[in-house]
Amino acid sequence: MDSLALPLDNAAAYQALTARDARFDGRLFVGVTSTGIYCRPICRVRTPSAKNCRFFATPAQAEAAAFRPCMKCRPEIAPGAGLPWTVMDASRTLAHQAANTLDAQAASGEVPSLAHLAGRLGVSDRHLRRIFQTEHGVTPVQYLQTRRLLLAKQLLTDTRMPVAQVALASGFNSLRRFNAAFADNYRMSPSRLRGAVDDGSDAGFDGGAAVTVKLGYRAPYDIDALLRFVAQRAIPGIEEVQGRLIRRSLRAGTVAATAGWVEAEFLPNAPIVQVRFAPALASASGAVNAMVRRWLDLDAEPHVIDTALAGLPGAPGLRLPGSPDAFELAVRAVLGQQVTVTAARTLARRVVERFGEPIDTPWVEVGRNFPAPATLAAASVEQIAELGIIRSRVGAIQAIAQAWPEIAALLAPRARAEPVMERLCQLPGIGPWTAHYIAMRALGWPDAFPPNDVAVLKAMRQGHGLNSPREAEAHAGAWQPWRSYAVLRLWNSLEKPTP
Repeated sequence: MDSLALPLDNAAAYQALTARDARFDGRLFVGVTSTGIYCRPICRVRTPSAKNCRFFATPAQAEAAAFRPCMKCRPEIAPGAGLPWTVMDASRTLAHQAANTLDAQAASGEVPSLAHLAGRLGVSDRHLRRIFQTEHGVTPVQYLQTRRLLLAKQLLTDTRMPVAQVALASGFNSLRRFNAAFADNYRMSPSRLRGAVDDGSDAGFDGGAAVTVKLGYRAPYDIDALLRFVAQRAIPGIEEVQGRLIRRSLRAGTVAATAGWVEAEFLPNAPIVQVRFAPALASASGAVNAMVRRWLDLDAEPHVIDTALAGLPGAPGLRLPGSPDAFELAVRAVLGQQVTVTAARTLARRVVERFGEPIDTPWVEVGRNFPAPATLAAASVEQIAELGIIRSRVGAIQAIAQAWPEIAALLAPRARAEPVMERLCQLPGIGPWTAHYIAMRALGWPDAFPPNDVAVLKAMRQGHGLNSPREAEAHAGAWQPWRSYAVLRLWNSLEKPTP
C-alpha cells in the first residue's frame, strides 16, 4: 500500500480502475511503472497489468514517486477529495487544514513558512511536518509544488497564455525556476508540453479576450436543479442563467484585487464544466478555479450523499450551490428574512442599481458589480431604507458590512462553521437561521440545518408527519453530516412542477 489515506486496498483499487469507477475519481490515482505515467481511475487508455500499477491517494504522492501526469485523462482537472468534515480525528483534521491552506496559496507567489502555518494551526512545525507526511505521504513543500505544477499544466493545456504568464499565475516568481521544476518533474519543457497538446486553435484564449479552463466533477450531477436554484435567486445585472450557462460579475476583492467576470458552462456528454473568465483575472487563475469548484460544488461525492439521504425526494446528484461573493450572499440572506425568494431578489436588485458599480462584460444582461462592504457601511440609513428595506434589516446589513474584514477572515475554504456563525449571531438582526444559511452557502458547510425554517417544516410535515421544530431537528440528525443537502431536497420538494 503506497498511502495510508487510500480509500481502498490495492486489489479493490485495481477493480475500481478496471471498472473505470467515477466514484473514486479524485480520490485515487494509478501510477504505471512501465510508462512512468499516473492517471485518474476513469482514464480511457488501455488498462495496465496489475503488476505494473501503484496506487496513490493524491497527485502529490504520485509525483513524489517520480510519475508524470497523463496527457489524456489530465489529473489536474479531477475533482477534489470531497472528504466529510466531521469524521476525522484531530491529527487528520490538522493535516487537511494545512493542505487546504496550501491549496489556497498554490497560485500565489508567496512561499509559505511552515512555522507560520503551524502557528496558525496551534501546533509546532515539527508536529505539523510529521502529521502532514503521515496523512498525505509527502512533505508540505512537495504538496505545494505539485499543486503549482498541475495548475501550470492546466493553463498550458487549456489556454494560450504566454509561458511567462503561466509561471506567474501558477505561483512561480522566477521563469527560470519554473522551467527547471517543470522539466525535473515532467521531463519536458513547458513549451514542449504546449506543443504536444496544441491543436492549432486559439480556443483557450478566445482571440486574446478570455481565459478558458476545464474542471471535472463526479457524476451524477443534478444540473437542472442547480441551475434552477441559481436562476430563481440571480440578481439582475449581477448574474444570469441561460441554458446550461451561468454568467456573472465579480467585484474587486472576491477572487482578485481587480474586478472581472466569469462564465461556467456544463458541457454535454462529459462530467466537465468549461469556465471562461476575464483576462484581467488571468494572474488569479488558481483562485478562480478554486472559487468555481466551491461555487458549483464540483468536489462533492454524490454516491455518499445520496446514500445518506435515501428516502428524501429529489434526483440523485444534488449539489449545494455556493457563492463567488460571500458578502453579496450575506446581504442577500438578510434581505430574504421572512419574505419570498422573489421579494428578496427585487430588494437586492434595487441595492445593486443604487450602490453597485458598472462593469464591462461580454453580456448586456450582466453589467454591474455588487457594492463593496465599505460602500454599504458608509451609506446612510435613509439611503438604504428608501429602497423599501425595513430599518432593522438596514442595521443588520450595515453591521455585516462594518464587520466584514473580521468575518471574511473566518471564511477560508473548509474552515469550521461554528466560529463564523458565532460571530454573525453577535451582530444586530442576525439570528441562527441567517447564520446557518450564510455558512451553508458562503462556506459550503454541508451540515447546516437552519432552525425553524418554514419551508423545511412544511416539507417534513407533508413527507414525514412531523409537526414541531423539535421533532424535525431530531429526525434530521440521521442525515448528518449532509443536512444542507437534505434542506435543499426538502425545499425543492415544495416547488410546483414546471409544465
